[in-house]
Amino acid sequence: MAGLGYRREMSDWDMTRVNADFFEVVPENWIRRDREPLHRLLQSGRAVHLHGVSLNLGGSGEIQASFLRAIRELMDDLGVVYYSDHLAASGDAHQLYDLFPIPFTAAEVQRVGDRIRYVQDVLGCRIAIENPTWYTNIGDLPEPDFLSAVAEYADCNILLDLNNIQVNFKNHGLLDLPAFIARVDLSRVTYLHVAGHEFDSRFDLYVDTHSQPVESITRQMAHTLNARHNLPILLEWDNDVPDLDTINQELQWLRSTTM
Repeated sequence: MAGLGYRREMSDWDMTRVNADFFEVVPENWIRRDREPLHRLLQSGRAVHLHGVSLNLGGSGEIQASFLRAIRELMDDLGVVYYSDHLAASGDAHQLYDLFPIPFTAAEVQRVGDRIRYVQDVLGCRIAIENPTWYTNIGDLPEPDFLSAVAEYADCNILLDLNNIQVNFKNHGLLDLPAFIARVDLSRVTYLHVAGHEFDSRFDLYVDTHSQPVESITRQMAHTLNARHNLPILLEWDNDVPDLDTINQELQWLRSTTM
């Protein structure tokens, strides 16, 4: 299966022409807004998953139960079973809507794991945590070991972002895609994210822009994981969103060995 992240640039598209098997939306954009566009997606026979940006699992500020209750109401309204957010911090005193890394340490496994447990207790369901990109970090655990340890401690799922692994490998020269994935408990993975990225000469870093086609090595790994573990693939294209035909072509490349 090949899915698509639904973005506001697509609001005037005829979504029946988008050859996606399912969609993913940012729940913060729909908590207090007209959800008719999402109901139309559901009426077309395709599922909608929620992927948040502001849960702040890695922060130290209190996670607001009122926000979680609003998420639960949205899930119930849409009949959604998948909700995920990033294994990162996104602001305490103020919501920054950006992602900051968590130190890869045993102490953080328990601290962040306890926050995830609280979220799941309030929601009454498991959530999934996504491995983010990061541009500097500290800690003594390899990233996939940290990710897996948090998921095991919290008894949550994983939303495995292959593009983020590739960007981190290019920037830091640590574990490549095969080595990273070999250390992840794939039984906890709900589905995969793929996207494109760019090199920014100002910072001498690859940046997770979600503004380019999926790199071939990332696409091939997605195909392999789908074939071996039946993991759906979702395309994220958040910036410089192309036209519908280009998106459909990208989805076809992802689907070509996933159907």
